Amino acid sequence: MPATHPPDVSIVVPIYNEVDNLPDLVERIAQAMAGQPLAFELLAVDDGSTDGSRARLRELAATRAWLRPVLLARNYGQSSALQAGFDRVRGRYVVTLDADLQNEPGDIPLLLERLETDPDVDMVSGWRKDRQDAELSRKLPSRIANRLISRATGVHLHDYGCALKAYRRPIIDRIRLYGELHRFIPSLAREAGARIAEVPVRHHARTRGVSKYGIDRTFRVILDLILVVFFMRYRQRPLHAFGGLGLWLAVPGVLILLWLLADKLMGHDIGGRPLLLAGVMLVLMGVQMIAAGLIGELLMRIYHEAGGAPQFHAQEYVHEANRPVAPVDQAQADTNLIA
Repeated sequence: MPATHPPDVSIVVPIYNEVDNLPDLVERIAQAMAGQPLAFELLAVDDGSTDGSRARLRELAATRAWLRPVLLARNYGQSSALQAGFDRVRGRYVVTLDADLQNEPGDIPLLLERLETDPDVDMVSGWRKDRQDAELSRKLPSRIANRLISRATGVHLHDYGCALKAYRRPIIDRIRLYGELHRFIPSLAREAGARIAEVPVRHHARTRGVSKYGIDRTFRVILDLILVVFFMRYRQRPLHAFGGLGLWLAVPGVLILLWLLADKLMGHDIGGRPLLLAGVMLVLMGVQMIAAGLIGELLMRIYHEAGGAPQFHAQEYVHEANRPVAPVDQAQADTNLIA
């Protein structure tokens, strides 16, 4: 049902040139939520569309108080569009899906039910088990990307690319999206402490509009994956990454130079030997990498001490509110003071 007070559910939909799909999208989301006891709002984030999507959103919002269009100044990309929506959500649950109607809005209650009934789940990710896309251009690259991301991040899902997901609000508040990081939301959520479940959802072939996805995105996924893995593993300890690499470079270099020193002491000429240059270069590169790690450690210390991202997220504090103070054995306390 629509929200008259702060809603229970915030639905975030990034939109780019989907004018023909918008009326059906809004209507089907309204139908999906009509029988739910949870009040909702729909944040339709237009990412600089040029096909009339903005005007259509204004028309639709004029008669629907629960529809809240967010119109970005230009095309920033899907990650930024999602973050713009996340910054405006008010619900305790947040749902995302694409605007092309390949995701089924009718599956939104399925994801919300899992969050409502399972307190040990913080995020529910859709799995397009029967995906309606071309095999070579979409499904095959997606399977490769899913396996690569799962193996690299340790967060094993069948379908990273499914936009239909539901979250508890605190998880959304802990992550920030930029660049192309929307592909790695499950990994970022796990890093933020989320417990993740996967639910099969329906998937439809696109009937209107033009797909914004292509095989070239698979290669961008690989580059972004390197960044995500680095931050997941080494954000709190950059010296382990740079210092480890630095040692792998410096130690062989030192051994080479020691061997050449021994050779020099035995009377051999080492001035023109390429191995000397290689040893010096390895040592210098190793020292530079270790120095970069130390600088990274200093920056992280400054970041945390200045109130940056927390180093941990507690799932629950048991008996935290109105917890009674344990009685004190005065005689024992006096004994402890004397001791």
